[in-house]
Amino acid sequence: MSRRTATDLEVLVDLLDLEQVDEDLYRGEHPIQVGSRTFGGQLVAQALIAAGRTVGDRPVHALNAHFIRGGDVKAPIEYRVVRHRDGRDFANRMVTASQNGQELFVMLAAFQRWGKGLEHAVSVPEVPYPDVLPPLGDHLSGFEDHLPHFVNALKPIDMRYANDPAWILKGTGERLSHNRVWMRADGALPEDALLHAATLAYSSDTTVLDSILTTHGLSWGLDRIVAATVNHSMWFHRPVRFDEWILYATESPVAAGSRGLATGRYFTLEGELVATVVQEGLIRHFPRRG
Repeated sequence: MSRRTATDLEVLVDLLDLEQVDEDLYRGEHPIQVGSRTFGGQLVAQALIAAGRTVGDRPVHALNAHFIRGGDVKAPIEYRVVRHRDGRDFANRMVTASQNGQELFVMLAAFQRWGKGLEHAVSVPEVPYPDVLPPLGDHLSGFEDHLPHFVNALKPIDMRYANDPAWILKGTGERLSHNRVWMRADGALPEDALLHAATLAYSSDTTVLDSILTTHGLSWGLDRIVAATVNHSMWFHRPVRFDEWILYATESPVAAGSRGLATGRYFTLEGELVATVVQEGLIRHFPRRG
């Protein structure tokens, strides 16, 4: 009997099941499907798992990460957690990811027991529901030569663009100052709040920089673009189930000094705002001559 091949979501869940090496020290691996450096969403998600394992039942409410070096995709990553504070309701952690004695990434994470208080939020953008939108694979068909990294990448997240993605817009000449993508884990997730938050964090690094390019009519793979995440912040406003559809609405308020800033908001199907993202990325465009 042949062994069943693991789904991409199962691969991600396994990547987030970190090995504990020592007290407050964890080791994370890479998937087979990798790029030239460690995917930023993987670093954020694995670091969140490491920090979350040290705080008990307090859910994450905020994180701020800085990317220092690109990771070696052929080597494991060590995540060391420093316990800055353990209060009655709040806990604060610092996580440093390293390889061969060199720091790759540093993240501060804050955890808080859920409490009642004032509530308000911006409204969800009006977009088609995900069940009437094509899967990501349909948008990639015909672009295999231009977007091999996207085509061959691990795809644990079911993504449904509510607008044309950058590489389609490039062909029409249209510019777009925002992007709207429905997302959910591509299958059921275990009943583990930390895992749902970490999987959401993994997804937050997938399309957030798109609006920087589409604002200028540019596209991954079709234009000469160099991009790398510089820092990444998230705020978790409400408990989230990431095996249910959530709209990731992103836009870019500014690009300057070879860096671009992008913001994102996650909304449930019912219109609740559950998380907010801000990411700064290095973005350099080298126009083709002729």
